[in-house]
Amino acid sequence: MFVNYFKTAWRNFVNNKVLGSINILGLGIGMAVSMLICLWVFNEYSFNKFLPDHDRVYQVRRNFNSNGNILNFKTTSLALGEALRNEVPEIEYVAETDWMGPHGLTYADKKLYIDGAITGLDFLKIFQYPLVKGNPLTVFADPYSIVLTESTALSMFGTVDPMLKTIRFDNKHDLKVTGILKDLPENSTFRFKYLVPFSLLDNTRPAIKELRTGSFSANSFQQFVKLRKDASYDRVSEKIKNIQHRQDNINARNSLVILQPMDRWHLFADYENGKDARGLIEYVRLFSCIAGLVLLIACINFINLATARSEKRAREVGVRKAIGSDRKALIIQFLTESFFYTVIASVISLFLVMVALPWFNSITGRSIVIPLSNPGFWMLLLACILITALAAGTRPAIYLSGFSAVRVLKGSITKGKAATLPRKALVVLQFTCSIALIISTIIVYRQIGFARSRPIGYNYDRLLMTDMSEDLQMNFVAMKQELLQRGVIENMATSSGPVTNINWHTDIDNWPGKNSGETIEMGAIVVSEDYFKTVQMNFASGRNFSGPDDSTSLIFNETAISQMRLKDPLNQKISWDEAQFSIKGVVKDALMTSPYAPAEPTMFVVSPDHSGILLYRLAKNISTPDALKVLNEVFAKYNPSRPYEYMFTDDSYASKFNFEMLVGKLAGIFAALAIFVSCLGLFGLAAYVAEQRSKEIGIRKVLGANLPQIWMLISRDFILLVLISSLVASPLAYFFLQNWLEKYSYRVQIGVEVFVLAALLALVVAVITVSFQSIKAALANPVRSLRAE
Repeated sequence: MFVNYFKTAWRNFVNNKVLGSINILGLGIGMAVSMLICLWVFNEYSFNKFLPDHDRVYQVRRNFNSNGNILNFKTTSLALGEALRNEVPEIEYVAETDWMGPHGLTYADKKLYIDGAITGLDFLKIFQYPLVKGNPLTVFADPYSIVLTESTALSMFGTVDPMLKTIRFDNKHDLKVTGILKDLPENSTFRFKYLVPFSLLDNTRPAIKELRTGSFSANSFQQFVKLRKDASYDRVSEKIKNIQHRQDNINARNSLVILQPMDRWHLFADYENGKDARGLIEYVRLFSCIAGLVLLIACINFINLATARSEKRAREVGVRKAIGSDRKALIIQFLTESFFYTVIASVISLFLVMVALPWFNSITGRSIVIPLSNPGFWMLLLACILITALAAGTRPAIYLSGFSAVRVLKGSITKGKAATLPRKALVVLQFTCSIALIISTIIVYRQIGFARSRPIGYNYDRLLMTDMSEDLQMNFVAMKQELLQRGVIENMATSSGPVTNINWHTDIDNWPGKNSGETIEMGAIVVSEDYFKTVQMNFASGRNFSGPDDSTSLIFNETAISQMRLKDPLNQKISWDEAQFSIKGVVKDALMTSPYAPAEPTMFVVSPDHSGILLYRLAKNISTPDALKVLNEVFAKYNPSRPYEYMFTDDSYASKFNFEMLVGKLAGIFAALAIFVSCLGLFGLAAYVAEQRSKEIGIRKVLGANLPQIWMLISRDFILLVLISSLVASPLAYFFLQNWLEKYSYRVQIGVEVFVLAALLALVVAVITVSFQSIKAALANPVRSLRAE
């Protein structure tokens, strides 16, 4: 029986190749888009899930109450880690880490400057990354040890066994290789290339040991914990939240300790009012909806084209019923046809995904593959085929199987509004989805452009950044002098962080006019005296630092002065870090973090000893390639332990828009595909309408109708449907986009012109699509269509 159904489906396809091909192509594109997005969504949800016991691993974070504004920080103190380790029995392991940044590794003539992590002894017990060589219980027994990933070991030692070899670390310490880790998978939050035990810092920096028993306010590290199997997350959370309140300082009293589950690190990175409510999850949900919308549009095509052919299929239904077929058998037959089309479309979609994946991976920065060897993938694909076949084929099956055999064989079937109204409603739904996507794409790009045009408060043109080392710190003055003399740079300065970020936050202890219990959390940047001249930040009032010994002076930005409510800030006395300072200058606000948010309150202090970044601006009269050639030579002279590496500040700033650009690009591509699939349906419907009205068109032409009149006859209904879709899509898109823009403090306004532009774009595309069939019908010889009359 089913063989006959498939034979019938094949015959119907052969007899209606155009509409059948449109159906298959539309379904294929819809399924390809859905499959591509689903593979990406699955990849994003899979982050860190490969680790054993990932559901018991948490990061320790702080909710800081800054005058009612709840700020969240990853920064924690070593003293907090000791309290968790010793006072909370439900916690099995605690591991402290640094910020997993780059360090210099040297072996013989090999020099690498790559990201690594300095970790506590229990790190590999919490994060059970598989070791190729070495014992996870003893790899960190020696403070002067290092664990490399396979790729790092290959880069350093080639095919030579790296175990027990000695590597020079930051040109200061000789570390012995005690273990080799498998390379971290792409869906890992951590991206380190080696591990160094935290005990190295304990042994070489006496202040670290003091921090373990010191203040909870010394927040400079990350902490991770693993709960015992029988531990309750809610109970532990309640137990630790006030653990810092025992110390009588502003930072500790205003901080609540919280735990963020590892399973939420990747998707819920942004905190709002102390909760991880936002992040990548918003875009995962958004693109999941887009996947469903594009597939829905393709299914609507199938429904409309299947029901549009009702007059041709009605006689077939009448004959089948007359010779004994019941409605159930007819429904099964039409659903089989739908399944037949969907299976072919799924094959096409697989091919399209295979072709598109390299491009998709290049723009998303992922390494997604189709898991063809995974039985689960094929089961999900089969489920998708069945669901799509049912979604696309159910209404045509019920509609076509419901014809009365007597009425059909007499030549009477339902026409007019009752037959066409559902089809028109589905076309409106199609274009509503497509136009909403177009509007969303326009707003995303306008938001990016709006933020990019915002004044940033400094000049990033030809400004470079390089990570500092002890060699660069020691040779800073000599290297600066040489580069200035050779005409390579205009100026050079040091800073505790890049100009495009604020790495350190602190609290001001006291200031004139401070209210009881009031605190201000602000960024703190340690700079050299030429910092403002190098980055070209402008002063609103006051002066720059007079030199490296101007250590009792502070400079604030305008936002910090505003939050402290200082009307005449110059020479006002400030208490910070248990010392007295004087405000000597106020710089204009600069966007050092998010280009979408207000400038953070920021404090600058001068010191030659605390620098993490070297900032230098290339001279105007030297080309960039020539300058880099000299810089490479000079850095090799003064910093021989590391390869010369740099980043242009404009590239660093531009990277802040990367994710929004990705969202805009993908939304635009999927909007274009949605419009294309919708227009496929219009093309098929226009062809059907032209065929059905061929005699009417022939008569009108004989009576004198011209081409524009025939074009309007066929096109006007479709144009009206697209206009209705624009009216429906506009308020829906406005509501969604207003909610999306709410997360940006600095955001574009949604104007009427956006909706008009999207409507015109959809209308033009629809008119071009329909016009092909309209003009074809208008140019046809009326003799052919009227020959039988």
